[in-house]
Amino acid sequence: MKITKILFLALMAVAIFSFTACKKDKKNEKTETTLTVKDSGGAALSGVTVEYFLSGTETTATTDASGQVVLNADENTDIIASMDGYRPNKGISNPGGTADIALATDDFNATYFGTAANSVADPQFNPNTLIPGNSSLGAVGSFPSGLTTVTYKGAVDPSSTSTSAWYAGWSAADRVIGGTSTTAAFTLAQKNRTKFTVTDTWMKAQTGTTISWNKDTVYVLDGFVYVPDAMTLDIPAGTIIQGKGTPSTGDNTSALIVQKNSKINAVGTAAEPIIFTFEGDQGATSFTENGKWGGLIILGQAGLNSTGSNSNIEGIPSTETRGAYGGSNNNDNSGTLKYVSIRHGGKEIGSDNEINGLTLGGVGSSTTIDYVEVVSNKDDGIEWFGGTVDATHLIVAACGDDGLDYDEGYRGTNQFVIVYQTAGAGDRGGEHDGGTDPEDAAPYATPKFYNVTSYGNGDERALTFRDNAGGEYHNSIFANYKKGVDIEDLIGKEEDSYKRYTESALQLKNNVFHNIGSATDGSGIFKISY
Repeated sequence: MKITKILFLALMAVAIFSFTACKKDKKNEKTETTLTVKDSGGAALSGVTVEYFLSGTETTATTDASGQVVLNADENTDIIASMDGYRPNKGISNPGGTADIALATDDFNATYFGTAANSVADPQFNPNTLIPGNSSLGAVGSFPSGLTTVTYKGAVDPSSTSTSAWYAGWSAADRVIGGTSTTAAFTLAQKNRTKFTVTDTWMKAQTGTTISWNKDTVYVLDGFVYVPDAMTLDIPAGTIIQGKGTPSTGDNTSALIVQKNSKINAVGTAAEPIIFTFEGDQGATSFTENGKWGGLIILGQAGLNSTGSNSNIEGIPSTETRGAYGGSNNNDNSGTLKYVSIRHGGKEIGSDNEINGLTLGGVGSSTTIDYVEVVSNKDDGIEWFGGTVDATHLIVAACGDDGLDYDEGYRGTNQFVIVYQTAGAGDRGGEHDGGTDPEDAAPYATPKFYNVTSYGNGDERALTFRDNAGGEYHNSIFANYKKGVDIEDLIGKEEDSYKRYTESALQLKNNVFHNIGSATDGSGIFKISY
């Protein structure tokens, strides 16, 4: 009797264990699926990448010559088929038995490159310049009103010389492009200028409508310094502004912030640019030095596509109300930047939170930006958060993250733009996002860029369009990137960057591409992602 009871209990334990084990295995129960992938005309497609989950792990397989592949996939998993030249398709959400997936032709990858008059050609840059030596880069398209009509592609006139190119002399980027490892030393007069420490408390104490600085003083920013509400900061040609990296105010870095009801008039000249750099910089600083201070942040009242049409700029604590930007005045005027050099910024103020060299949040179209560079910034060079501001003669060089970055429905027009990466530094030449919350809100991001020269370090991608971003590039040169241009096609979404392309709100026309990985034609340069 005792033995029988023991056997009974033992059998019950085994049964319970077996039942529990079966229940556990059921979570990753697998099913065999014979999948056939065809094009929209019914022809089998070989070499298609098929993604699925097996035992909870993402797995890939490839279709054979008959367009088939046999998958042993988890139940209730998505199966996604993708192939260059076709739009991806999530055709199955509960695999089993036999199934077909059809892939529609992707015009962006297959035909758009050539029909939009893009080409693969060597611009033959003259040594240590961005001046094209190739005079056969093809015809240019038309220019919208307000831009300078030129007959060449890229940011620099081919008839220029190394001393007459528009970036020569006044910009630190001139030395980067020319192969020099350091910035030019400041003059003795500049080094001997009186220093004055600027705190936010000092700025708040100023009266009247204008704060005027003078070039005989080096202004040292201690912490986050805001231009007071409804006031204008005037900075004359030749002024040097330096930012503390670890200020005494308790903030993690220093930055100059023009809040959205204020202005900055920083008007330099080619002979006397206005220079923003870090405290103690005496010139002759290595281009590898970055993150030494914050950066320049300008906030305006132009429209965004974020919920409520207002946001708080990244890099500033969300509790600081003066970091707000956005509104409904697309013609808002935040002042003028001209011949301004912003160097060695982008200090990290928190995990994955650095300050861009030049941040433009909701800046309106009445603002003037011309001949402005960002050099050796740790984060992005220039980032637009919504707004409508236009600009000409922009340079981003030797920066640690993206060259040109936009988000939240930016809609300005820019001409003569240089992006120049150095070895081991930089991510995308352009990272272009449409929106944040929600991604598909209006107004859509549809900025225009004409006459860009974007020169990579050989390891990154030239352009990415995602999160419903549109945008246009015309008459531009992209060279020395590992990858070309990709646009996001979100499966099952009505609004995405691929939709912007189909509606002609994303255009790439009359551009030249050279040394983009191993690509020899558009099919290797234009891609879609999901």
